[in-house]
Amino acid sequence: MTGILSYEFMQNALLAGILASIVCGVIGPFIVTRRMVFVSGGLSHAAFGGLGIAYWLGIRPLFGALAFVLAAAVLIGRFEEKRLNQNDLFIGILWAVGVAIGIIFIHITPGYAPDLMAFLFGNILTVPRTDMVIMLILVLIVCGSVGLFYNGFVAIALDEEYARARRLPVAALKMGLMILTALAIVTLIQVVGILLVIALLTIPVAVASELSRNFRRIMLLSVICGILVCLSGLVTSYLIEFPSGASIILIGGILLGLVKGIKRLTYRRTAS
Repeated sequence: MTGILSYEFMQNALLAGILASIVCGVIGPFIVTRRMVFVSGGLSHAAFGGLGIAYWLGIRPLFGALAFVLAAAVLIGRFEEKRLNQNDLFIGILWAVGVAIGIIFIHITPGYAPDLMAFLFGNILTVPRTDMVIMLILVLIVCGSVGLFYNGFVAIALDEEYARARRLPVAALKMGLMILTALAIVTLIQVVGILLVIALLTIPVAVASELSRNFRRIMLLSVICGILVCLSGLVTSYLIEFPSGASIILIGGILLGLVKGIKRLTYRRTAS
């Protein structure tokens, strides 16, 4: 392991995995509790449009993804607040249109087209130092905001009507949570890519939920689980030359299956 970490790209990948795990553990439980998984999928795919436009403009793709996802988050938040019954339809359209815009702008850009697989499935081994700084800033924003408005976010996640009865600023909290979800997604794109973001946001939370029912403990366990999964996937990817994003998610799925299996066996032994 020491030999692997002697390479700068592995050091960057290690830090990227830790940052991604932190943001997953902090924002993931809110996404799962509020059933925003489909929303997260729409936002992550919309990011592809921003990546394509940024590549066409010749600027860093992460900036394009950030702008596009934030705009999409605000639009989805406004639709949800107006209680439009076609919100799922709008998210589905946003999902498809974002990908289409990205493909078109990459296609019309002169010169060599980038590897779309890296955008779609991620490559943690190629995260540059500059993007690491951007990721760190995004993680600090997400963690700081959740820490500052934790009670309000938990209230709307667990019981929105109760939050309204307490006269909390529900609309502002929901929009804030949507924006933080967007920032988390941009952070994760570098690690696992657009198509696998949902898995990294949900699998650590699913594992943590099998081990605890306390919300704070679930957040902490999600972070630990995310770090374990990301680092294991990173080492696996390096040693046997598997795609990094897919390796991370596959190990996460195996871990979830093991935890569920052990818990079921323990329950059966206790019951008998």
